[in-house]
Amino acid sequence: MNMTTFDFGYGPVPAHQHSHGGGWVADTAKVAGTAYVGPDAQVYGDAIVSDDAQVYGNAQVYGDALVSGDARVSGAAQVSDDVQVYGNAWSFGSARISGHALVFDNAMVSGSAQVSGAAQIYGNAWVFGDAWVSGDVQVCDNARVTNNAQVYGDARVSQEDMFIEMNGKRYKLVEVK
Repeated sequence: MNMTTFDFGYGPVPAHQHSHGGGWVADTAKVAGTAYVGPDAQVYGDAIVSDDAQVYGNAQVYGDALVSGDARVSGAAQVSDDVQVYGNAWSFGSARISGHALVFDNAMVSGSAQVSGAAQIYGNAWVFGDAWVSGDVQVCDNARVTNNAQVYGDARVSQEDMFIEMNGKRYKLVEVK
């Protein structure tokens, strides 16, 4: 019996190249035949890529992460731990999504952004640049978190209602000229 292995950075493990794209998939991970894993992408651990999801570029999906629906993970993005990226969500650049975070609907995480903890990014929200979002944060609607912004704790950022809820208090966002 001839076994194929691939080193995902932690020593060689049983793996195969995905039939739709040729990317490396550990035998412990599950990737649907309808999903795309590009030639330089990696899916390992107990990760699942299902439906029409796409993982390409040098992207990595690992741990117990789930990428599903029409979601895309590309560039050098990493999706790990118990993260779920689904719907039409997209993570690209060198973005890192970890913990128990959820990224869904038409949300986007890009650049060098980091999303972790139990953060939820959804609606048409974007987290990009060097932004950092962690904890029980919700970034939703058409909200944008960018540059060196840090949002953490129990906050909610929403462009629609123009309020930030943090630590049980509600703060109205106002434009300063």
